[in-house]
Amino acid sequence: MISAENLQKIRHIEIQTRRLLSGALVGDARSRQKGSGFEFDQIREYQQGDDVRFIDWRSTARANKLLVKEYIEERNRTIILAVDCSASQYYGSGEHFKADRTAQIAAVLALVANYGSDNVSLILFSDRVECFIPPARGRQHTRAILEKLFSVTQTNKKTSISCALSYAAKQKRKDALLFVISDFIDQGFERDLSLVSRMYDTVAISCFDPLECALPELGFVEVVDPETGDTCVLDTRKKKQAQLHSFFAARVQAQENLFNKYGVDRLTLSTTQPFIGELIRFFRRRMRY
Repeated sequence: MISAENLQKIRHIEIQTRRLLSGALVGDARSRQKGSGFEFDQIREYQQGDDVRFIDWRSTARANKLLVKEYIEERNRTIILAVDCSASQYYGSGEHFKADRTAQIAAVLALVANYGSDNVSLILFSDRVECFIPPARGRQHTRAILEKLFSVTQTNKKTSISCALSYAAKQKRKDALLFVISDFIDQGFERDLSLVSRMYDTVAISCFDPLECALPELGFVEVVDPETGDTCVLDTRKKKQAQLHSFFAARVQAQENLFNKYGVDRLTLSTTQPFIGELIRFFRRRMRY
């Protein structure tokens, strides 16, 4: 059963997202088609090439000119959310762990997708798939995804991006948009990224803590790898800052190069900065048909 604290988080995300969505239609995946769509739109004058089956004969008789019925046909996509819940997500130097922010990011995407009547699927992964919710749509389905995001319990510690990508590839969903939400501190997933980027429109959302990009001058600091338990001592003195910054920058650049190689868009979000507006604008651009 989901806790009262997590229910409060879900309500907060829902309120913020809907408030921003109320200003502009986001992801309304409907297109005007001549033919038998799902929803009647209007009656208009016949144009050359229109299907004669949709001539409205009663209206034609009254107006003394050929009129046809036009419908709005729904075009729904599948949104696959692959969300990292490994041990490295349970780190934060500020108010939020990365796990909190990745859950919030995925929740906003699920809500926006529901707003546009798209099907949403969830893959929670560490070094294995911890949870899979098949694609569907509707308010109850979206709420089930949100509750799972905010109540997940960590069972495995390490990260395997390959595991998530290969599992997503096995779903073989037509016209799907895949969001992978992680810190991407992993190696050896290039082959699976190459495969899945050919199958789906793929977006990598990197969630990071500011201290993962720059460390303050604290002298010698003992750090622990949350995924392996290994420890080491970092020299954060001023004379070593340039070396540390180069290391962090090189890791980010390597990720950028990999995503660019396979045409994967990347959005980088911090645990300490507002993100909902930026995320919705990004999603809106990607969902235009």
